[in-house]
Amino acid sequence: MEFQYSDIVDPSTYETDVLFGDIPLRRHKDPMKENIGIMRAHADWNKFVGPLGNYKGGLGSKYSFVQVNVPECLPDRLEIISYACEFGFLCDDVIETVLPDQKNGGHHQLLNASENGSPKPGSESTDRGVKQMRLHLLSEMAAIDQEGALSAMGAFATFTKLASSLPRSTPFMTLEEYIPWRVIDVGELVMFGIITFGMALTIHEDEMDQCRRLTKSAFAALSLTNDLHSWDRDRETSKRAGLEHVQNGVWVLMKEHSITEAEAKSLCRVKIAEYIADHQRTVEEIKGDDKISVDLRRYVEAILYCHSGNAVWSIYCPRYHPEAS
Repeated sequence: MEFQYSDIVDPSTYETDVLFGDIPLRRHKDPMKENIGIMRAHADWNKFVGPLGNYKGGLGSKYSFVQVNVPECLPDRLEIISYACEFGFLCDDVIETVLPDQKNGGHHQLLNASENGSPKPGSESTDRGVKQMRLHLLSEMAAIDQEGALSAMGAFATFTKLASSLPRSTPFMTLEEYIPWRVIDVGELVMFGIITFGMALTIHEDEMDQCRRLTKSAFAALSLTNDLHSWDRDRETSKRAGLEHVQNGVWVLMKEHSITEAEAKSLCRVKIAEYIADHQRTVEEIKGDDKISVDLRRYVEAILYCHSGNAVWSIYCPRYHPEAS
């Protein structure tokens, strides 16, 4: 992949948690555009949905989410995909305040309440405000690239449909059963929409099955990386909901192997490394494969930098570390 819009970050300036091997951390050359997109999303949520308080979402004390997860985003698209990503974070956090059985009732599409004072779950004003933000997002993306916007919004809509039907009150007892569920829940299709729109990639419908196969290990690794860093948050969410289980890979590994929390976290790191190594092999294997479209190959390679970006962002972000400034 040719790099035009990002630079490698000096590894001595951040912690690695040894989660992503030799994959460099890359950062967009114009990170302030992301911050602008995030703050616009906050302003619109405050205006159309309800007050957020001191909400952080994708913001990081050192690196915000999109600038290190989609470092090769086209400069004129960075602000709007950052807005889209923050909108997704807002909706995801809102979902966590709804009881598990309510989550399956269609409200996953966004997003009915906020811990910081937004209207109550399912309220008409909340639904109307979320719809206004979604329409604004589509309009702004379409003004840049109509076909790409429709593809991305279609991916977002499919995610909403799939995520709203996921079982949340039944525990998973093996990682093999859990990973496919978690890949959907963590937002595989959201990242697909954000990366493809941000990098102006076109992946056709008849390529989607192949796309999922080629990125299966990548999203398994990203899911477990998320679980590792969101463990405390997820455990607290389950406790508030009165659940005895936690929908998190750490909990699943504890139960599957009858091991302690510390041992499960160590095993989780081993699994992440294995999945990332598999993804790296896939990237190398398809580089010269002309049977696979250039854009699909670029997409598969682009996700490599999500491993380093997601891991470093997770270490520093207030979303998982409230004490972070």
